[in-house]
Amino acid sequence: MARHDAAVAKIATAVRAFFDRGEPYRIFHGSTNSTRPRPGARTVDISSLSNVLKVDLVKRTALVEPNVPMDRLVEATLPHGLVPPVVMEFPGITAGGGFAGTAGESSSFRHGFFEENVSEVEMVLADGRVVRDRQGGELFRAAAGAVGTFGVTTALELRLMEARKWVRTKYHRAGSVREAIEVLRREVGREGNDYVDGIMFGKGHGVVVTGELTDEAPEGTKARTFSGAWDPWFYLHAKGLTEGKEGEAVEQGEGENPPVEYIPLAEYLFRYDRGGFWVGRAAFEYFAPLVPFTRFTRWFLDDFLHTRMMYRALHGSGESARFVVQDIAMPFATSCDFIDYTSSELDIWPLWLCPLKRRGPPTFHPFTTTPGVEEGKEDDMMLNIGVWGWGPKDPAKFVQKNRELEAKVKELGGMKWLYAHTYYKQDEFWEMYGGRGWYDALREKYNATTLPSVWDKVHVDANAESGKKRHWLKRQWPLGGLYGIYKSIGSKDYMLHRNAKWKWKGEGESK
Repeated sequence: MARHDAAVAKIATAVRAFFDRGEPYRIFHGSTNSTRPRPGARTVDISSLSNVLKVDLVKRTALVEPNVPMDRLVEATLPHGLVPPVVMEFPGITAGGGFAGTAGESSSFRHGFFEENVSEVEMVLADGRVVRDRQGGELFRAAAGAVGTFGVTTALELRLMEARKWVRTKYHRAGSVREAIEVLRREVGREGNDYVDGIMFGKGHGVVVTGELTDEAPEGTKARTFSGAWDPWFYLHAKGLTEGKEGEAVEQGEGENPPVEYIPLAEYLFRYDRGGFWVGRAAFEYFAPLVPFTRFTRWFLDDFLHTRMMYRALHGSGESARFVVQDIAMPFATSCDFIDYTSSELDIWPLWLCPLKRRGPPTFHPFTTTPGVEEGKEDDMMLNIGVWGWGPKDPAKFVQKNRELEAKVKELGGMKWLYAHTYYKQDEFWEMYGGRGWYDALREKYNATTLPSVWDKVHVDANAESGKKRHWLKRQWPLGGLYGIYKSIGSKDYMLHRNAKWKWKGEGESK
């Protein structure tokens, strides 16, 4: 802890100096990318805060610094038979990012958002004070999801739960959007389910995936894995099983007897890493017909098809400017209407469906306001719908489609995750969160008014985006994509997956 305390003291001194001078600054989180530029003069460097400080077996907690990614967190806790209740499904997402942003995954119907499993947070406030606050505290609740607008997170104490060897996984076929939503509703209420999410491949084909933690598996069970280069991508595997094409399940059946598999716990937690759910397929579509989308090419190019590498390539290529990446919390009651809208207006499939415990305002987490329902009578569950796919090439049309999507979300009582393209005007944005009175009062109390507000940090200038043009070289196919690949190779992030200790080896061991 001496090293940690010294690093925090240095950060606090730097922050205080900026506060005294009234100067803005940015946070440098650091990266595994050795070619990243060094921090500039107006930067507070917190890149050293990347360690798991302690795993307490008695309290069942882990004390971690904010830049600890999910794969390293799991690698630190699993040897002790423990695991965080909510683990973000991309290995590179950090604990600090999960606290400052919104992180809800397939266990969140039971355990809530990521920070609801954080018992205490340490922060450096905007005036340089080092403070701690526990779950339920005023500052804790305000800072969770507020994208760093109250200060810098420097440590988090995470609650842990008992881990199991396997996740007994069932694949429930659904023949329509409405049926999939009904199955999701049924399964979140079923005792024994630890994980629940769903995928809609199209209007007539969906699958609801449920997982139950267990140490027992039938004799002769073969572990189903998704981390190996020759393993299937999870979404393709789920699609094939429910189409009856793969026939690889341990048990198979229909209706009340869906296909069942036994997946090692860490393999389940990071099952969507390869292919980034299905976003990785967009890379093949970009390079078509040069690179076909086949099992062989997915094996051959595996180093490039993990989330860390893909998102570096996506941003490096400039193609992120026309890629719709939206996570939206919707009331269950209006989810079918919203999916009808995305189908007709965006034609984006598959869609991810993830049930979440609803938290009411005030909060910067998305929450639902079902039309015609009073706040006190609002459903205690909501449905996250992940809409990820190509948008219009023309920047102005891209912005228009996103604005129309935002209007439809509001009309149907939903709310967007703030990590995505956010085009709301300032008054419109604050209205969604019940006004900014509560937020401004707390920012004043904690001397955070010198920091950018949430809206300042997340909004995209629609006019600027409409007129934005990528560098002419990046617009030349396939030069933009090749440059993105070059940037991802330079990061050397592919080594993180190659050397990952969480990958299944067999007989209960990890690679």
